[in-house]
Amino acid sequence: NTSECEKYACCPLPPYLEDSGYVIEEDDNGGRPLRDVCFHLLKLYSDRSYELDQLLDPRSVTSDPLDFRLSWHLWEVLRALNYCHLSQQSWGVLNTSYAAQLESEGLWEWAVFVMLHEPDTQ
Repeated sequence: NTSECEKYACCPLPPYLEDSGYVIEEDDNGGRPLRDVCFHLLKLYSDRSYELDQLLDPRSVTSDPLDFRLSWHLWEVLRALNYCHLSQQSWGVLNTSYAAQLESEGLWEWAVFVMLHEPDTQ
């Protein structure tokens, strides 16, 4: 809640943007700026109902928006800790995207394993 001239720290950017000179702007997806995954985890710790879509966005970790490795594993850890307020659609997108990524690498057995976590059995 401070004005622009009173800020004393930079916003937490994802690691791949830290030294790039990137200026925080509103993101195209919902008007949210990019933040580091650690920032999102701290927000989730302080507010248990914090939106999980931001936390699990691959761009909060890597410059490749189609790399769902960490996002999927982080989601599984959060589910084990009873953070289950991710929409079923987002959960399905996360599962299918990671399974497709694994299948494209020739790891179809692991893609099947990921799809076994799909909430909608149909």
